[in-house]
Amino acid sequence: MTHMIAEDKQAAAKFNKKVCILGDFSVGKTSLVRRFIEGIFSEKYLSTIGVKVDRKAITVPYKGETAHLTMIVWDLAGSEKFTQARANYLRGAAGAILVCDLTRSATLASLSGYITDLRQLSPTAKLLLAANKFDLVEGQQIAFPQVEAAANRFNLPFFLTSAKTGAAVELMFQRLGQMLLE
Repeated sequence: MTHMIAEDKQAAAKFNKKVCILGDFSVGKTSLVRRFIEGIFSEKYLSTIGVKVDRKAITVPYKGETAHLTMIVWDLAGSEKFTQARANYLRGAAGAILVCDLTRSATLASLSGYITDLRQLSPTAKLLLAANKFDLVEGQQIAFPQVEAAANRFNLPFFLTSAKTGAAVELMFQRLGQMLLE
């Protein structure tokens, strides 16, 4: 005789959230995305034209349970110039990672423009800062206190990341995932 056991578990909550990766050209946006999505890094530089969209499902804590979150990651071409195309990409973003390159000081200063644009187009988006290329100790032009001051000025959590070594990349995306469900 076979007995059927009914499971009293509810299905885990599922969410899809659009996340934009923003910053000047060559700060490592695409490399951070590839490290997160595929777990790889390439020394070969390929400039992003327009936008590239990837997806990754992760699990994050949510209301005492575990939720399934699919991040729809929009890797935007780096450009200091605001365009209508960029406005269309940013609209509807639930979150964003703002990336600067620790070896180029101007890339930290330019993040304020990206933040302004994003807050106008997606005012409720959750933002965090990635100070990338942390592994390039010799060439760093931005010191930790400068990153910390910029993050504090915009009230953003920040991570010192390296797409090359993978340092803090997964942790950063997990933190953004948690922020998206808060």
